[in-house]
Amino acid sequence: MSDSETTTTVSTTAPPPEDDSSTTDTKKQARNAISFSIWPLTQRTRDAVITRLIETLSTTSLLSKRYGTVPHEESFEVSRRIEEEAFSVAATLASSEDDGLEVVQLYSKEISKRMLETVKARAGPNANGGKRATETVSADMTPTSAVSEEVLSSVETETAPPN
Repeated sequence: MSDSETTTTVSTTAPPPEDDSSTTDTKKQARNAISFSIWPLTQRTRDAVITRLIETLSTTSLLSKRYGTVPHEESFEVSRRIEEEAFSVAATLASSEDDGLEVVQLYSKEISKRMLETVKARAGPNANGGKRATETVSADMTPTSAVSEEVLSSVETETAPPN
């Protein structure tokens, strides 16, 4: 070998073989450690629900055609009250072990129920043709279902992983 030539020797050793069962157990523990919960809702989601309620109560919809619209100023107060009451009911039934889906569904149902009760009370006893509230709920659920869908889509948007 001349002075300009050098030889480099690299020695490597393979890591000791891992026990497959410990690797599998570690992966299972990591998966179990990840928790996902959609309850409680963020303030942003709750505000979106209130905005949707205001829109549903104060603009023309199937609900307003049957029971009339609520003035915009009043719909703001009514919407906030409906949302707060529904949130309180749902929060009392929430548990830390739950992923929150059932709680959000209850929250959504409470909003729908309270919104329908509110517009019926404002419209008076003759607005639904003399039928009891339970007889007209299925026919009138389209507007309230829109609120339910808004709640669920808001939650999905907030919990979706970033791109």
